[in-house]
Amino acid sequence: MHSTTVVVTGAGPTGLALACGLQAAGVAVRVLDKAPGPAMTSRALGLQPRGAEVLDRLGALGDLPERSVPIAHVLTYVDGRPLARLPVGQPTKLVTRPGLLMSQSEIEARLRDRLAVLGVEVEWGRELLDVRQEVDQVVLRLGDGEQRAAWLVGCDGAHSRVRKAAGIGFPGVPVVERFLLADVTARLPISGDSVAVWLRGDTMLGVFPLPGEDMWRLMAPAPAGSDAGPMTVLTELLQKEAGVPVGAVREVLWTSTFRIHRRLASSYRTGRILLAGDAAHIHSPFGGQGMNTGLGDAENLAWKLALVATGRSEDGLLDSYEAERRPVAREVMASTSAMTGMVLGQTALARTLRDHVFVPLLNRPSVQRRLWEKSSQLTLTYRKGPLGAGHRVPGSGPVRGDRVPDRSCTRQDGTTTRLYAELRTGWALLTPAGVGADHELVARRRLGADRVTTLTAVEGRQCVMLVRPDGHLAWHGTSPEALGRALERILVNGGGSRHNDRPEATGP
Repeated sequence: MHSTTVVVTGAGPTGLALACGLQAAGVAVRVLDKAPGPAMTSRALGLQPRGAEVLDRLGALGDLPERSVPIAHVLTYVDGRPLARLPVGQPTKLVTRPGLLMSQSEIEARLRDRLAVLGVEVEWGRELLDVRQEVDQVVLRLGDGEQRAAWLVGCDGAHSRVRKAAGIGFPGVPVVERFLLADVTARLPISGDSVAVWLRGDTMLGVFPLPGEDMWRLMAPAPAGSDAGPMTVLTELLQKEAGVPVGAVREVLWTSTFRIHRRLASSYRTGRILLAGDAAHIHSPFGGQGMNTGLGDAENLAWKLALVATGRSEDGLLDSYEAERRPVAREVMASTSAMTGMVLGQTALARTLRDHVFVPLLNRPSVQRRLWEKSSQLTLTYRKGPLGAGHRVPGSGPVRGDRVPDRSCTRQDGTTTRLYAELRTGWALLTPAGVGADHELVARRRLGADRVTTLTAVEGRQCVMLVRPDGHLAWHGTSPEALGRALERILVNGGGSRHNDRPEATGP
């Protein structure tokens, strides 16, 4: 194996997205998975707007929006009474694309397609047995012998062999002892564009439409002290809460029983070994944040590891990966755990607040907007991280570390494009018309001539913006020299001395 190869273990959404980002950046990558082939079923369903943006920037979104189930409402019943009707996917100033409801396996298929176009196929049936680090490489022990790589990234899930072999802790606590899932075909008295949730005391039943005729996902916590199988419990809840007659479920496609834990790796990196996705953090599925958080990890790590692997950056840049992504995971863990405790009514106080305060509030437009924008993950910013500006002046526009929304742009040849479409090949330099030639020279010298695309934003800006491959602002200003200094901080110091930076320009 060539010494510059990055090995990714785990061909789920996180591992595949990371591999796409690395390969597109010119870094040789291999993807190993111990499974004999792709999974046809999955727990994750929701692709939030930010997750869709990640796939868009990777060139893997494809026809997923057309293949998803359009959801209009989430209906919530308490003690059999309809108490809340929450509109889903309503456009706001921040969120302009809907969330997508579909199987994780569909998303993985599109990522594999994109990876194949880039020249990489997943190596199935390749189980990692052990790992050891040497000074300038990682040695992997597989069933057929040893392999070597410059870097190893564990995207191999909650029971990550990479994490265990690296000696990285995974502290946390259980949230729900037994949770039940089932995918079924059934005639249910529920609109195909709605998710329905029934709450009664400490019991809960969720029903989600799936792509395909009369296909549904059922989910519920197992009753305390019960050893009944998933379908026994779920069928009884369907009868009791939704009035579904016996025999309405025609076919059971898949069932699963699992524990919900909240855990966070003690470190995202040790030497040449890194973690991403469920290998680094796990939490409650309530809110549909897990897969999307993993995709964000992958995209953030990909451009940084690519710069290090190609020798354009010191490896200190990799420390900014954990510095930016760990707070995201911590916040998601806290919010999903709180939501789980509230929805499942794990205490008498929680049930009272849920039934008389929380659920009725879901009917208020202001609450609906805040929930939708928060769950979209589009409010996420890295401005407080080592590559960020630290703070933002209200009304000044994005600062370093903030997400830069997609926008129409003009290429140097005069053709039109979108910012996110151009980020598939690396960084984007957004310049005012007639400005930016000197900035382009600086950026290409430091980041690579084929890794920077110069664009003119259609709406026009007064200063130059350098946008990272993950859609966040790396720098804005007017001076090419200041851009050079900013890239020096990023590539040599991993950000460094953020709070000592002098302002380089007013906000764009």
